Amino acid sequence: MKEETKTTPEITPKVEAPIVPTAPKVPEAPRADSRFQGGQGGRRPGRRPQRETKERIKPEFDTKIIAIRRVTRVASGGRRFTFSVAVVSGDRKGRVGVGLGKAGDTSLAIDKATRHAKKNMIRVKLSPAMTIPHAVDAKFSSAMVKLMPARGRGVVAGSSARNVIELAGIKNICVKLLSGSKNKLNIARATIKALEMLSKHSRETLNPQLNEQVK
Repeated sequence: MKEETKTTPEITPKVEAPIVPTAPKVPEAPRADSRFQGGQGGRRPGRRPQRETKERIKPEFDTKIIAIRRVTRVASGGRRFTFSVAVVSGDRKGRVGVGLGKAGDTSLAIDKATRHAKKNMIRVKLSPAMTIPHAVDAKFSSAMVKLMPARGRGVVAGSSARNVIELAGIKNICVKLLSGSKNKLNIARATIKALEMLSKHSRETLNPQLNEQVK
């Protein structure tokens, strides 16, 4: 019998691959929720920094607009529009005035009217009870008004006369419109004219005979 020869497999040595240094891994930042991302319908996380609120300086005079008119002028190139604004300004302490301003823009017209009202201010002669000392009536153009003291009744007035009375600081008064005019500017100017005609003293003190007639 032939002897079987056993062949042993050759063992090849293992060659290790060279170690290449790798950069250290940086941890990934957590993804923000899409609800807090900017864009359509998104909101930023946290509260917005609050702005420094500056204290608003209260103006010396209060202003109220009593009439705005748009005036149309036909020119060669077409129609041109301007605005006419009437305002009442006062400090509610006895000073009041009426102004009129005209410009191509509403804001410019209001500024002009306010400056005009401040230039034409009057000081109202009031009694310690913040009312007028006596009754007085006045007429400006087609508007006629009558002012009467009314202690304890408050301000009883209408139209633009009420704006003039309130900004003048009068607390108890009754104003009656004697004409049928609806022009608010004329009514306001008639009220200013009546306030200018007031005297420091009441009619009873100026004419003591009135007291005897009343008695």
